[in-house]
Parts: sequence; structure tokens; C-alpha cells
Amino acid sequence: MIVGVLALQGGIEEHVKALEALGVQTRKVRVPKDLDGLDGIVIPGGESTVMDKLARTFCVAEPLAALIREGLPVFATCAGLIYLAQKLENPARGQQTLGVLDVVVRRNAFGTQRESFDTTVDVAWDGASFEGVQASFIRAPIVTECGAVQAIGVLKTGEVVGVRQGNIVALSFHPEETGDYRIHQAWLDLIGKQAELAI
Repeated sequence: MIVGVLALQGGIEEHVKALEALGVQTRKVRVPKDLDGLDGIVIPGGESTVMDKLARTFCVAEPLAALIREGLPVFATCAGLIYLAQKLENPARGQQTLGVLDVVVRRNAFGTQRESFDTTVDVAWDGASFEGVQASFIRAPIVTECGAVQAIGVLKTGEVVGVRQGNIVALSFHPEETGDYRIHQAWLDLIGKQAELAI
């Protein structure tokens, strides 16, 4: 299995560390040819506006969106969730997204960097349940409207902070920052199941 990490900006190394700790070969994705032969891709947190601009500059946005629509498994955190969304409540001027995830997202929903916080979140999908996932919320977004997606993580205060749509798992928070890799492993298990179905 080869898993790419979109390596334009943001928390790239933390996801590489998590995946390699789970025994997965990784590849940093910066240009279209880096997408060749991937079994899945991680879109990390960071600055969604910068990620968008760099992805278009390096001509990786369109082929990445096409592969996701064709079924490439994706795991996104924080800015990655923003970048996947079909619509943003409060986009920056000129900001674009890949438009592959049927949600509306609000950027910086909890405030500035100073309002960042750590908590635990229960995450569940398809009979799998992960209680008390360690989660860092850093200028985090929330999902304000869900289309054809499954809410897989909700804070006790009611905010949707995790969704799944077919081949996409997207979170508002950063499990890779805490060393709690259960969600990474569960997503890798999904890739394995998808590969078995394709045989």
C-alpha cells in the first residue's frame, strides 16, 4: 500500500509519521505525477487558502479532484476538510475548493489561534466505534450543513466535526497531533476493504 500526503503546506510530517508508524509506505504529493499509483491520499491541516493557491499553481488540484470523484480514498483533517467541501460559509476572497464533499463548512468556527483547544471526540462509522479520540482543534472548521454524508463525529455542544462520504473521511480536528492513530488505522482498513471488493 502506498499512501500519498498532499505536501504543499501544513501538517505534512505529522501524517507521514502516523502512517509510517502504522507500517504504511508514504509519498509526498506536490505535482500531478505524484498521484500515480496511490492507494489513498491524506490532505493535512494547515492554511486552506494557501493550500488552494499552491494546488492550482502546481496543477495538482484538477487531477486530484478527478481521482477523488473516481473513488480514491481520502483522509482529511482541518484545512483538508475545508479544501474538500462543496461550499464554504465564509470563504476568503477568491478561495476555491475541490468541491467533492457534500457539505457546507465554516472556517475558523471556534475563533483564532488563541481559542485552540484539546478535547476528546467519539467517532463511529459502519459498525466501528472509537471512544475518546484525542483531538486538537486549531483554528478548526465545523460542518454546518450535511448533504449526502454521514456525521461520524459530533462534539457534546452539537457541532459536527467529522463526516464520511463513501471514499472520504474528513475531520475538523488533528488526531495526528496527539499520537492517537486509531482513525488513521480505521481509514487504512477501509482502503483494504475497498481493494478486496475490487478484486
